[in-house]
Amino acid sequence: MSKRITIDPITRIEGHLRIDVEVDDNAVSNAWASCTMWRGIEKILRGRDPRDAWLFTQRFCGVCTTVHAMASVRAVEDALQLEVPLNAQLIRNLILIAHALHDHIVHFYQLSALDWVDVMQIPNADPERTEKLAESLSPWTRNSRNEFKAAQDRVKAVAASGQLGIFMNGYWGHPAMHLSPDVNLLAFSHYIQALEYQRKALQVVGILGSKTPHIQNLTVGGVANAIDLDSATALNADKLEHIRELLSDVVRFINEVYVVDVCAVAAMYPEWFKIGGGVKNYLAVPDLPLDSAGSSYDLPGGYILNGDLAGTRPFKTASDKMFRDSVTEDVTHAYYEGGKPLHPWKGETEPEFTGWNGDKKYSWVKAPRFNGQPMQVGPLAQVLVGFAQGHPLTVKHATAAIQKIQAVGGIKVTPDMLHSTLGRHGARAIRASMLAELAQKHLQLLTDNIAKGDYTVFNQPEFPNHEVEGVGTHEAPRGTLSHWIVIEDAKIKNYQAVVPSTWNASPRDLSGAHGPYEASLLHTPLARPEEPLEVLRTVHSFDPCMACACHTFDPTGREIAKVKVL
Repeated sequence: MSKRITIDPITRIEGHLRIDVEVDDNAVSNAWASCTMWRGIEKILRGRDPRDAWLFTQRFCGVCTTVHAMASVRAVEDALQLEVPLNAQLIRNLILIAHALHDHIVHFYQLSALDWVDVMQIPNADPERTEKLAESLSPWTRNSRNEFKAAQDRVKAVAASGQLGIFMNGYWGHPAMHLSPDVNLLAFSHYIQALEYQRKALQVVGILGSKTPHIQNLTVGGVANAIDLDSATALNADKLEHIRELLSDVVRFINEVYVVDVCAVAAMYPEWFKIGGGVKNYLAVPDLPLDSAGSSYDLPGGYILNGDLAGTRPFKTASDKMFRDSVTEDVTHAYYEGGKPLHPWKGETEPEFTGWNGDKKYSWVKAPRFNGQPMQVGPLAQVLVGFAQGHPLTVKHATAAIQKIQAVGGIKVTPDMLHSTLGRHGARAIRASMLAELAQKHLQLLTDNIAKGDYTVFNQPEFPNHEVEGVGTHEAPRGTLSHWIVIEDAKIKNYQAVVPSTWNASPRDLSGAHGPYEASLLHTPLARPEEPLEVLRTVHSFDPCMACACHTFDPTGREIAKVKVL
């Protein structure tokens, strides 16, 4: 008999997300992804000065702040056809890179690692064996038995106290957990160290952006960073060197710890390369511009349909005409008024809350579509789009990760296996190693340009008398982000943000097609439906981001169990 499982809210995420699944014979047969909160910032922006929009839009979120600010100023600049000085582009790029490195570290260790790591097995580990294992995987100098013993003692103290705190409601001992105690100890020790290195990445954001979260240095036309090598209050040689030192530490952690841990976990859970694929349409836009006009980029973009890597279609620019013309949003199953799908420039955000109804409306998230198709966005899309185009940096780091997984697990890994839950984790690690390399490159480009005597950081915007439209894009840590603006008489006439989690968490559309979260959960096997760890693994692999309790019901609504999870 079918069972219904409701997890509301989903755990270890940022935001308000509910997942419902129907289970037949211990496998998911249907799924619904529901966003349970509405902000309405798009309505707040109407009639305001376009130059102020970024200050509002980065309040969409307390985590993904920088990315919304950047997409917003880019949208206005696109509408005005306004170029941005090279220094400003590079400073923006460094902020985005550092923010992404922080985000990727936090996602794997703090937001999803405990889906795979059994903390309560750590007291059974041997720190000496763990040290030998770690040395066989990486040259990381903090892989010492003393560090591992200290981490183990922490867990033992917490377990002995009976007050497990953040570890209270984990699915410890779940049959889907099968790392050895020594591997669990290795991963948990790095979980603790990760807190230190993600902070270093955010220090870079704070130095360049004046503060974090919610940076303060942006402006339409560039940045507000004064460059003066002789001034203690401006961006000077000492600050550039401090940024270099911070990035160097983060880069080493990414390459010697994060990427290695992801590859090791992947090698030890090979069955998860066959679970969680879902939508195999992928979308990514070019990013990290290398010139003032935004005509060349360090990261490629494009789209893939039906998993056909050979048929990948590239985007030439971040606001490629194909992308601009092909995005629509469908509200058939979202809590908004409206009928047919609308292009974001024509988009409406008029709330119509009806309560959860899986056959009608059940989410505050709209259903974005690209040429009518649901699209998966995020690091997996970014890596596949780059790999399919032969992008050298993507090929280099993807190949290295695949080789590491094969060496650890003794399994053959192909690009097709990336269409999976573990594939998303692997792709995020690949992207992090790419960004780590680019962090050093873009800092050097900025330093070299300043050394030439170029201190320019801003071009003055001018608003026309007629209506103009613009789109600002960014490949955020969670995927393709786009802000769409219509400006008339130097005021915002319409504003829509189509964010990564809107693409991935989208409900069904007019045709009934599932969004990526929903599709990825179909056919997922559950060892214990009353403890739906497998559902959490796949949803977390997309990097939505909170604490939670869930209730399990059968189709008649009778409560079967009440479940609490991290």
